[in-house]
Amino acid sequence: MIDLYNTAVQARNGASGFYNDNIRVDTPSGPVIVRIPITGADTMDLRIWPEQDVLAALAPHVSHVPRLLYASPEPPFQVHEFIAGDVLDHIAPRGTRVPPAVLEDVVDLFAQLTTVPLDRLPELPPSWPADADTTAFARQLSDVTEQVYDSFRKPYHSLFTALGIPEDPLAPVLAGWPELTPRPFTLVHADVHRKNMIFRDGHVVFLDWELALQGDPVYELAVHFHKMSYYNDERQAVLDGWVKNMPARYTQGWERDLDIYLTHERVKSAIVDTVRYTQLIAGGRLSASEEDQLIGKLTGKLNAAGAKWKWSDTVSTAYVETRVRQHGRACKPPTV
Repeated sequence: MIDLYNTAVQARNGASGFYNDNIRVDTPSGPVIVRIPITGADTMDLRIWPEQDVLAALAPHVSHVPRLLYASPEPPFQVHEFIAGDVLDHIAPRGTRVPPAVLEDVVDLFAQLTTVPLDRLPELPPSWPADADTTAFARQLSDVTEQVYDSFRKPYHSLFTALGIPEDPLAPVLAGWPELTPRPFTLVHADVHRKNMIFRDGHVVFLDWELALQGDPVYELAVHFHKMSYYNDERQAVLDGWVKNMPARYTQGWERDLDIYLTHERVKSAIVDTVRYTQLIAGGRLSASEEDQLIGKLTGKLNAAGAKWKWSDTVSTAYVETRVRQHGRACKPPTV
């Protein structure tokens, strides 16, 4: 397998996420995906388990996930089966409707995750909350968001201030956590969105299990809604299917708690993506249209969080672009 790794490293121009490069390598028995961690990637999400351990635990219980073929601790890499199909974001990007089968498959996935025995999951961190302690689970999420904010607060202070990110951005989030309803935990993917879904043969294969957690299934639903940008009727179809197909103990109190989790996701996105998108634009490797897309997305995320921060006015795309580019120029090292 080390030959696969070496081939992938040499051809390392595959699809990249924020934490891993995914490189297709052709072998005599067919193509595979070699998944290599990105050295030095900023951790901006709650991560508790090696992805290969999650895939091994869920494989007997969850359909439509990639098969793990091999995992190496050193050098760190995984080999996944190659899924022939279309990334959902390519055939149905944000702002467009998804194929109806996607809505059904998402509900099926969330319901199947409740069947994965918790004792088959990888070992939890010592400080992990007890089952059904949704408030303690939620605080794990906001603690990471707060750490991200604190890490970038000094170098990004002027940009945060200009974009309306307050000095205490998590205040509306923390106010909601004590109100959460206790619910039993289940395995959650925590990152189901259009770029992590392959549409093939009329069904979805769900990729990228690196952020999987043992936690509140209502959080799963909130992350999904936040990242998918569904049309209203699509969102309602998923919600109706989720309520109908999930065991009742996992859905109690969802009506209030979904909005509480969404508040965190909106605040988190405003902070994290201000940093990530500014870094990407300052890197100078994107096309003009790609930069425009990021600026537009960031503007939407800032305004969504601004509603939670009680802004009196929204920010415009032009204003966000000006501030982000000013910050990027200020942070670039001088050319020699």
